[in-house]
Formats: sequence, structure tokens, C-alpha cells
Amino acid sequence: MKVAVVGATGMVGEVMLQVLAERNFPVTELIPVASEKSVGKEIEFKGKKYKVVGMQTAVDMKADIALFSAGGQTSLDWAPKFAAAGTTVIDNSSAWRMDPTKKLVVPEINASLLTKEDKIIANPNCSTIQMVLVLAPLHKKYNIKRVIVSTYQSITGTGVKAVQQLENEYAGVQGEMAYKYPIHRNAIPQCDVFEDNGYTKEEMKLVRETQKIIGDDNIKVTATAVRVPIVGGHSEAVNVAFENDFDINEVRNILHHTDGVVVQDNTDTYTYPMPMYAQGKDEVFVGRIRRDESQPNTLNMWIVADNLRKGAATNTIQIAEYLVANGLV
Repeated sequence: MKVAVVGATGMVGEVMLQVLAERNFPVTELIPVASEKSVGKEIEFKGKKYKVVGMQTAVDMKADIALFSAGGQTSLDWAPKFAAAGTTVIDNSSAWRMDPTKKLVVPEINASLLTKEDKIIANPNCSTIQMVLVLAPLHKKYNIKRVIVSTYQSITGTGVKAVQQLENEYAGVQGEMAYKYPIHRNAIPQCDVFEDNGYTKEEMKLVRETQKIIGDDNIKVTATAVRVPIVGGHSEAVNVAFENDFDINEVRNILHHTDGVVVQDNTDTYTYPMPMYAQGKDEVFVGRIRRDESQPNTLNMWIVADNLRKGAATNTIQIAEYLVANGLV
């Protein structure tokens, strides 16, 4: 299995390499790919050294699978070239997610849609993945009408530059700014750029991607996405209105039996999900599960996951594992 990692020197790329090794993905040859300024650098994978190559070289090497985490424009420019060379691309950018000809996949929910013909597969946004993994089984049982989500998103979602900004601010050092404002001791109610409707791209991803992954355009979603000075992962306060009423214990039981979800929900022992404990883990954690007493058939939850793991690298690699296990590559 010849595997290319495009964006291998970036934050998500590095986690992808780590997850590939941890999960013993059957890599017989690794092709680390990055921008021209990184070509020739060496990276280590499972005790072996590999030289970083450029995009065209990687296309010519005809990988079986290419895991992309190099930004939207790079994906638009290069994913079709890899696909034309026979490589199956799993793309972590927003480039292909809403393309009606491309599948948007969270393996536990909709991997069964994949076929050999899918040469470019989209990995959803990190904040969407952790939310839909919890919502999908509840939608099957109770039929979701509306979701209100407020996110508290880690600076790692922005990248190395944001981590450096926070570290500089902790240390009282003037440096390059990833954000328009300080992030230390602050919360910035803007993730990504604003669209014409006054919502950010991140907020609209939660709306559009949720409907596409669950496969129901009737689900109404509204979102507010906030950047907070956290490194471990993204947190979300989620309010869900259902068509049908529910029993809280049954909700907990459904989530307890959902692949990839861990229920941490005991107010007696102050047990609930937090990003510092989600960091480095592949599961999505859910707690503070309680009825919204202001209106019928409505539930409140708190959902946390490491955005670089399940929110990006792990989900991408789980898609690749599904393709291999089912002979689709």
C-alpha cells in the first residue's frame, strides 16, 4: 500500500503520520509531500527516514491513497491530478465537501456510500465531525428538527501560527499574529472569514455539512463559532429539538452504544468532557446530557473532541481503512 501524505510537514500532516503508525495502517511505501520550500527535508516514520517530495513528483509516483491536508486551493489544483493517475484522494480541506459529485464521509455514519469510483473523498470539518457522530443515532430514533450549536474552538484549528501567538502572549513577547486580536485571556467570536449573511464560513460548514452527512436537508442548524485559548480540542454546546419525545436514560444508552462516542455524564462525580482530557484521543466525548425545560422534545449536550485527531487525521485514516478493508483501493 503506497500512501502519500500531502501537507506532511504541517500540523495535521504530522498527526496523520502519527495516527498511521499508531493504527498500523498497512503502509509499504510512504510518500511525504509538501510545498517546494520543504522538498528535500527528511521526516521519520516508524523508524525510517523519508525525503519530502513536491506535488508533481508525488503524482508521478502513483500512490494507492493520498491523504491531503494542505489547504483548499492546493486540493482544488492537485487532487484531480492525483485522481487521474489512479490515486484515491481523501481530502481534509473544505474544497470538495459541498460538491454534489463527492462523498462527505464520517465512517461510523456513512462509509457504506463509498465505491471504487470515488477517487476524491471529502473529510468533513472538525467541528462538524464531532457533532454529527453524536447527532446521527439520535436522529434515527427521534428525528431531529433543529440544532443550535455554540462552539469553543481550539487554536490548533488555525495552525502553528496561532499556537505561536498564544505562547508569545503567555510569555509577554511581541510576535506575528494569527488573529486580529490577542487570544490569551480572550474569546474571539470569529472562526474563518465572514460570509455575506453575517455568519462565518466555520458556522456555515456546521449547517451545510451536517445536512449532507446525515442525509436530511430538513434539519435546521444555526451556529456560533468562537475561538478560545485552548490547545486540547474543540468543545460544543448543542441544543437539539426532536420531532418525537425521548427518555434521557435511553439517550445515554443509545450514545453509549455508538461507535466512536464515549459518554462522560455524571454530575454527582463532576464527570463531563473537557478538552484537556480529550487531547490525543480518537473518541468523541459527550456529557451534560439534560432535557431543555424551556420547550418540549428538546435536549442539551456538551460535546468535546481533539480536533486534530478525530476532527481531522483519524477520520481521514478511518476512511482509508474502510477502503482497504472493503477492497475499494
